Amino acid sequence: MSAPVAAVVKETKAQKSERLKAAKNPWEAWDEVRQFAREGRESVLPEWAGTYFKWWGIYTQGDGVGATGGVGGEGKATEFFMMRIGLPNGILTSAQLRVIGDLTRKYARNLADITTRQNIQLHWLTIESLPEVVDALTAVGLSPKGACGDVVRNVTGCPLAGLDGHEMIDASPLAVEIAHKLTANPEFYNLPRKFKISVTGCSLWCSYPEINDVALTAMKRTVDGKEEIGYTLRVGGGLSTEPHLAVRIPAFIQQDQAYAAVHATTEIFREQQELRENRTRARIKYLFMRHGWTAESFLEALEAKLGYKLDPSPVTEDVVPDDVYRDHIGIAPQRQPGLSSVGASVLRGRVSGDQLIQLAELAERYGNGELRTTIMQNIIVVNVPNAKTAELVVALNTLGLQVDVSAFWRGAIACTGTEFCKLAIAETKGFSKWLVSEMEERLPGFDQQIKLHVTGCTNSCGQHWIADIGLEGKKIKKDGQLVDAFYFCVGGAVGKFARTARPLGYRAAADEVPDAIERLLRGYLDAREPDEDLRAYFARTDDDSLRAQLAGTVVDPVERDAPPVGAGRHAPGE
Repeated sequence: MSAPVAAVVKETKAQKSERLKAAKNPWEAWDEVRQFAREGRESVLPEWAGTYFKWWGIYTQGDGVGATGGVGGEGKATEFFMMRIGLPNGILTSAQLRVIGDLTRKYARNLADITTRQNIQLHWLTIESLPEVVDALTAVGLSPKGACGDVVRNVTGCPLAGLDGHEMIDASPLAVEIAHKLTANPEFYNLPRKFKISVTGCSLWCSYPEINDVALTAMKRTVDGKEEIGYTLRVGGGLSTEPHLAVRIPAFIQQDQAYAAVHATTEIFREQQELRENRTRARIKYLFMRHGWTAESFLEALEAKLGYKLDPSPVTEDVVPDDVYRDHIGIAPQRQPGLSSVGASVLRGRVSGDQLIQLAELAERYGNGELRTTIMQNIIVVNVPNAKTAELVVALNTLGLQVDVSAFWRGAIACTGTEFCKLAIAETKGFSKWLVSEMEERLPGFDQQIKLHVTGCTNSCGQHWIADIGLEGKKIKKDGQLVDAFYFCVGGAVGKFARTARPLGYRAAADEVPDAIERLLRGYLDAREPDEDLRAYFARTDDDSLRAQLAGTVVDPVERDAPPVGAGRHAPGE
């Protein structure tokens, strides 16, 4: 009698990912990509297309249909690739920008996107072009390494670091140090998932520390009558399908302890084996959400890793930013006498290679060739003599990069959407542009800042969880046809009103969204109290009332769609 045959146990997504990561550090295997480039697209191995490319900031590009055109919550890949170029703290020179513009025109069909982590992203790249693009970037001190993958992502910071007269400290050298030491560091090539770091000395917290895995924000204290500037530490922020605002760790981080604290936090994350068991719950936030960690227990682990105690700092010592714009759009005086920054709002973050090259020329003509990108998908020209700012504003506006814009234009954010992303359910970039134009026409002169974020699926790459009005892409049947639609979340915020947005139980076809938003905002304008801003109004108004405003009548709530199978596994979101 033959022995029973053992059942074959199928490898989980997490197990496959861990196996592939253990087998190879992709940063040490770029020669394989050069070989693929010589042999053509068909030679690309599945483990590179699905996993290893991400360590080089590269994803396979979708076919324009998105998740509904594929299986298991993921759409079909084409022969083309997306590449994200890391810009630590958003710092960029005109020479670097000119190279990116040239690459965009030559290899990326003249199309680029500024992202929500201060990166620049290219599409339409062929396998043959990848080595040439990477070599050109390397020659000017840039790299896509670490812009994707289970690694330390691009380190963000205040785009006016070192320039803003209101900042407590110029934290950009620390941000750049962390980026250079942790990004593309083989010691951290195999983290459980992506790891996002923000460092800012700006009192506006314009790099959104609330939603980063680890964030340092400057703070002041007085010891023995002497003022000292250091940092607070936040851990565990993140959005995706389960949003979570970062937990403030009750410690004062001295300046000479800051890098060590971030390094140790990254080590703690790397060592959590329980986070490697499920890709959808592998971020450091789940230590707090599912594994019982607290601010106090994390501090204990951090001090054990550091080998010394940190000075205590209760949360009550925080000075949280007021409800103000954090985007640095417009003309602002720098702390350097006679100089200003000029911030342009780039609708949806979408630019052409031609615009990038012309922008580099403007930065040289009107400034000293330095620029900064922002997490609101915008661009800033810095070190501009005050006498030249008005002329630069005209030049930027002429270029289509607007300085004087409506609240709707200024607050719009859009993820990649079905145009290129395999996980998206709805188109976002074109929709967002149309939506802004509709709202400008319907509510001209709207006098409130409003963050209007569009994301193509539940993964929140468009950060709808921290928007005043967040639109989450889906599909519905309308007149017998499957059409793009959006589910509404409202009341998300950072700073003074920090909280994740509330799902309102209302959805609408894409072409009905402007009507719904107009009803909602007119309801606010009619009911607001003296000096009451939009965040405060949403905070005091119940879900049923807001849903009725959106719908134009009282309606029962509908459930959000469940995340598709594998949601978050390969989300290219920042």
